[in-house]
Amino acid sequence: MLQNKEIQFQRLGLIDYKEAWDYQDKLFTGILDLKSQNRNLPEDAQKQTPNYLLFCSHPHVYTLGKSGHEENLLIDEQGLKEKGATFYKINRGGDITYHGPGQIVGYPILDLDNFFTDIHKYLRFLEEAVILTLEEYGITAGRIQGLTGVWLDHIEQKDPRKICAMGVKCSRWVTMHGFAFNINTDLNYFSNIVPCGINDKKVTSLAQEVGREVSQVEVEEILLKHLAHLFDADIITAAHEERH
Repeated sequence: MLQNKEIQFQRLGLIDYKEAWDYQDKLFTGILDLKSQNRNLPEDAQKQTPNYLLFCSHPHVYTLGKSGHEENLLIDEQGLKEKGATFYKINRGGDITYHGPGQIVGYPILDLDNFFTDIHKYLRFLEEAVILTLEEYGITAGRIQGLTGVWLDHIEQKDPRKICAMGVKCSRWVTMHGFAFNINTDLNYFSNIVPCGINDKKVTSLAQEVGREVSQVEVEEILLKHLAHLFDADIITAAHEERH
């Protein structure tokens, strides 16, 4: 069966974290179900699996990955209420992170059988798309050995700071969850956690680095361009979408 290199792109806007998680799970489960059905069919009768990419942002929320430590949330239930934030334990990898307005949260729900079956390459491609996007704003970014995500001052590490966090889930080569890229993010919310369980490095945003507010839609378009190139994919913007 031919690989499907088309990715259906949807902008969900500002959306409740649980609603977006449920929608991701629906798409993710649909791909897995189709793969199960294909297993019982001759190759010429199998259906291509779809790929999706969701961009959104969330109201203030802290999420803890399955390998994370709850003590990295530094405020209690009352503190969450005062900050207008919620907290979820979720099924991605990684520790604790923050999502909020002014952030591009990207959820690729891809069947990697359509691209390449290598989860490390997948993570590196997500990082590379962000690195290339930042380059267009005159910012040099990269990786720090042993840490996921995208970092500034990643070489000398005199003042290393994370601009994009990542945490994914992958089952039978189908992905969900993804990355959180700080654009015009209120970084004060990171002071209520030990971000990603790392207590000796800072967090930053594109706006903080360039000294002005940045058009989030503009950044999204640049990021889409680089993702399409890296994955050798056609990214098709959905005319409309149904989440319910």
